[in-house]
Amino acid sequence: MPESIDILKTEIKYLKGVGPVRAALLLKELNMRYFKDLLYHFPFRYIDRTKFFNIKEIEPNNTAVQLKGKIIKIETLGSAKSQRFTAILEDESGQIELVWFKGIKWIKEKIALQQHYIVFGKPSIFGTKLNLLHPEIEKLDNSVELSSKLQAVYSTSESLSNAGLNSHGFNKIITNLIPLVEAHLRENLCPELIQKYGFISHQQAMRNIHLPENYSQIQSAQNRLKYEEFLFIQLQLIQLNIIRKEQVDGYTFAKVGKYFNDFFHQNLPFELTDAQKKVIKEIRSDFVLGKQMNRLLQGDVGSGKTLVSLMCMLIVADNGYQSALMAPTEILAQQHFNTISKFLDGIPINIGLLTGSTPAPERKDLLEKLQNGTLKILVGTHALIEPKIQFQQLGFVVIDEQHRFGVEQRAKLRAKGAQIPHVLVMTATPIPRTMAMTLYGDLDYSIIDELPPGRKSIKTVHYFDSKRMEVVTFMRQQITLGRQIYVVFPLINESETLDLKDLQEGYDNISQLFPIPDYQISVVHGQMKAKDKEFEMDRFKRKITQIMVATTVIEVGVDVPNASVMIIENAERFGLSQLHQLRGRVGRGADQSYCILMSSYKLSKEAEKRLQTMVDTNDGFEIAEVDLKLRGPGDMQGTQQSGILNLHIADIVKDEKILQLARKDAKQILSIDPQLKSAENQPIARFLDQLKREKNNWGLIG
Repeated sequence: MPESIDILKTEIKYLKGVGPVRAALLLKELNMRYFKDLLYHFPFRYIDRTKFFNIKEIEPNNTAVQLKGKIIKIETLGSAKSQRFTAILEDESGQIELVWFKGIKWIKEKIALQQHYIVFGKPSIFGTKLNLLHPEIEKLDNSVELSSKLQAVYSTSESLSNAGLNSHGFNKIITNLIPLVEAHLRENLCPELIQKYGFISHQQAMRNIHLPENYSQIQSAQNRLKYEEFLFIQLQLIQLNIIRKEQVDGYTFAKVGKYFNDFFHQNLPFELTDAQKKVIKEIRSDFVLGKQMNRLLQGDVGSGKTLVSLMCMLIVADNGYQSALMAPTEILAQQHFNTISKFLDGIPINIGLLTGSTPAPERKDLLEKLQNGTLKILVGTHALIEPKIQFQQLGFVVIDEQHRFGVEQRAKLRAKGAQIPHVLVMTATPIPRTMAMTLYGDLDYSIIDELPPGRKSIKTVHYFDSKRMEVVTFMRQQITLGRQIYVVFPLINESETLDLKDLQEGYDNISQLFPIPDYQISVVHGQMKAKDKEFEMDRFKRKITQIMVATTVIEVGVDVPNASVMIIENAERFGLSQLHQLRGRVGRGADQSYCILMSSYKLSKEAEKRLQTMVDTNDGFEIAEVDLKLRGPGDMQGTQQSGILNLHIADIVKDEKILQLARKDAKQILSIDPQLKSAENQPIARFLDQLKREKNNWGLIG
């Protein structure tokens, strides 16, 4: 193994038990290249290898059992193409069959008749007999160390397991790794924090998380490692916010002039809610500071985020600058353009729409107006970030549903200005506070938690398929009252693997129940051409059709106030966030609106919880909390592209209290020592610097 100043940066091919072949596989399967990557591959549970079962005690629901016994019979069964190798293990209480379908040659060489072994595996039923499938097996005299402590269980893959790197294989190579690296693991917390929480050292935590001797060691290691993981995420986010506010100059928009005042006094469609007023004040305060604004605006479906962003764009125009609003789909961009055009009717301000479907002559005209400054507001899709699109003075960028854009796309839009424009990130998917502070800790944070006056709460019910004819009767009643209806399906075409109603079959059934000429039906899905989607949407908006059959392409960007019923087929197949977004397509007018969740009787406990949550509440923040607890953080709101959230051991749902402590401590540390120059903070500064060198820093983008 080569000498290295930083042993954690040694390639894992040099570790005993790995080698070049396994190293290549680890890189491919788990993106593991260095000792550090392996060290931070933490166990997800532990097995008590001190406990032995008698064979007669084993039950099929045991998660794993450890046995001591003698092999009394071995046999190879089946053809050459589908062989299985079996062995009978016997102890004083009975016998059990051990079965292997893979690695038979290796197992045959390892097992001998009348020898005593320690066997470890998960019980299963084959036919009517209990057996252990692919168990670990070691000669009894070689297994003293193995059976004397807790054993860590690691996530792996089929390819790695086939190469000998199942969980037990990981145990072996990590056991080789720890003695090599632990002396090089430097402390990364200051003495004050270690004393405050009674933490063990970083070095001890790393040893105990992988090679614990008891459950107490596991607990103390987990507490320490979870805290430091959260602390360094929060330190990075808060530092970015400090840097932006102190070092990144922003445009000053102090003037509130004719555009804003004319709109406010002549065109404002309804009185602003207190929440909307509060957010506008927060943004105006940012506009006059001379520092670049980076603000997250959360608001439930229909809460009036677009109106708030427009009023801010009018302030920007009053100060002689341009604004851009970027949306993830053409439908949503078109919707924003239509809404803003309607709001600005009679006010002499130029706005434009740019998408992939914009005709060349229209595009050329837009580009000229952008460059000479006469176009004040440009709404569009990712087409806004094309190299040819140049603004004269871009001062304000609004990004809607930001999790649908990649970090680099947002960076390109930001770079369109002579200096960094103010950025407002909007999302209609409420994010729990814990998630928000973790993902968006470097953004200032505004919430619109009120709906405009006159909006009625949507009534939501869950029906099984047996109630379908009652639903059809209700649909006819609503159409007779002049209302319109969405029917949403999860798939476009029939799937051979999923028992779901597809859109085409659904359209055929609905056409039979609602025949022409008495009824007209629109169809919209993601595989249609943009112009065909627009045609169908327009027919629905103009009330030519009473029913729209669609996929989730209508999840965002469809605003038809007359549509009062949302029917979601196979609702159990949708996530809570998606169900909430779809429900938000109705309830936009003065009439009572309804959301009907249709499902089969076969529901998992999680699906039942999702559907019941939708029935119980319309509160998007409450729904988001349940969603987070059901699903875990995963890639919710695009966490995989955040550039910062890459958790190895902490869980932002289960470990919320630790996160709160870490954020509080990070704020306090940086308020006293923003540059981390003090002697006591050197361990923190050194580790933080190392983290920053190892990843791209997209933090100023928002």
